[in-house]
Amino acid sequence: MNHEAYLQAAERHCVARGSKLTTLRRRVLELVLRHQGVVKAYQVLADLQQERGVTAPPTVYRALDFLVEHGLLHRVEALNGFIVCDHFECQHEGLILVCEDCGSVEEIDATAGLSALRMASQSVGFALSPQNLVLAGHCKACHL
Repeated sequence: MNHEAYLQAAERHCVARGSKLTTLRRRVLELVLRHQGVVKAYQVLADLQQERGVTAPPTVYRALDFLVEHGLLHRVEALNGFIVCDHFECQHEGLILVCEDCGSVEEIDATAGLSALRMASQSVGFALSPQNLVLAGHCKACHL
């Protein structure tokens, strides 16, 4: 899906949830879409400041939080950044595959595999939170 089609779908998704993709939220999403792979909040802030001048960091953080809350982005804690969710509001736990060479990111459904980890954790009385796991390696293009 191209960026414009994604943005239009994102707007419809927010409206369906009773929210609005404001001009600022849309611009933050556009800036994230411009980057390949994991995007750090400070990158988005720097891009926005380049366009608009002084921009308060909380403004960007609130927009990013909104986009995560509405399933448009995933927060990747292990990499301290964000990735675009291609299929809004994932109802699965995933593996986030990060290429160490080119930085590309791919998300795959790992619910079945993570359920084994969840059961093993439960056997010792530990309750796992829903999460995505990050695995580093080499994508198909870089591995060849």
